[in-house]
Amino acid sequence: MSAESTPEPGIPGETGTAGPRHRAKGRRRKPRDKRKGLLIMAWTAAGIVILGGTGAGYLYFKLNGNLKSVDIDQALGTERPEKVDNGSENILVLGSDTRSGSNKQLGGGTDDGSARSDTAMIVHVYEGHKKASVVSIPRDTLVDRPRCTDTDGDTHDAASGVMFNEAYSTGGAACTVKTVESITGIRMDHYLEVDFSGFQKLIDELGGVEVTTTKDINDPDSHLHLKAGTHQLTGKQALGLVRTRHGVGDGSDLGRIQLQQAFIKALLNQIKNIDLFDNPKKLLDLANTATKAVTTDSDLGSVNKLMSFAGGLKSISSKNMHMVTMPVRYDPADPNRVLVAKAKAQLVWDALKHDRPIPKSATEGTAAGAAKGVVSAP
Repeated sequence: MSAESTPEPGIPGETGTAGPRHRAKGRRRKPRDKRKGLLIMAWTAAGIVILGGTGAGYLYFKLNGNLKSVDIDQALGTERPEKVDNGSENILVLGSDTRSGSNKQLGGGTDDGSARSDTAMIVHVYEGHKKASVVSIPRDTLVDRPRCTDTDGDTHDAASGVMFNEAYSTGGAACTVKTVESITGIRMDHYLEVDFSGFQKLIDELGGVEVTTTKDINDPDSHLHLKAGTHQLTGKQALGLVRTRHGVGDGSDLGRIQLQQAFIKALLNQIKNIDLFDNPKKLLDLANTATKAVTTDSDLGSVNKLMSFAGGLKSISSKNMHMVTMPVRYDPADPNRVLVAKAKAQLVWDALKHDRPIPKSATEGTAAGAAKGVVSAP
């Protein structure tokens, strides 16, 4: 079975789309003020930054000071896939679980300063910036991590047969990008990371997100208990939903990815109807929280640069976004791990390299999440 979402009209040759587009309503006589979101927290943050950047100098400097950036290019050097000059862009988006500070309560574990990446998505923006494909990478995928250098200049030896998210806990953003580029053969043009604490706060400030569950979800590990039905999720509940592994399905990361993709639809549906221009305080609060939650590569490390980047994505509508999971198969030696289905995955990478739609055959017959259909957007 495929890990794609329900087929909808959109990109020829593809199935599945993300949810409703992000649209912040301004004055109706100025359609250009309508901002469309692209993906979960990162795109929510980027869209809010666009709006927040229109404020006074104080607001600009406040938001600019909130942003954190890492110099990926310097850490990775020149041994990288060649940048394809065809008008497309590839962005690696991570949801991070640091085990220190305000994330300690959310992620569990001890305050040892370690970090993990619970969510990883490659976002491919096609030439013309009117459509995109999103490829989720299961954190439980066993991969060969290449030798890498982190942004502090420390070098980490290569490792074979390790979980994908081990790259982040070993060497942070730089080693994760290096690993993704090694797996795909595709150069990542940008990097966006959102932490759990910021995600939870932003959902609360948005007023929650409405989802409908078709089954009861009970997962003490992620503090999530939902009866079947429609719910307005708080930030804590939303975080539990995108992190739960044991509340639905077979407990695999593939099931969690299905929930994450369903939540994206619900989130974008929620934010498209918020009229921030009529509520300056809410706009400032959202922009402040969003910029604190985001870490970018150095090329996007200022409000102006992030505004320009996000502005270039505003024409991507929900019907033109295709969401899949990287083709994988269960590891015969450990049912809790998956392996890259290399032949199928190569179809995905070849399509993105040549700026083409991902063929349906790339994900047919691969392992799929058991939680598909458990959560839906209104």
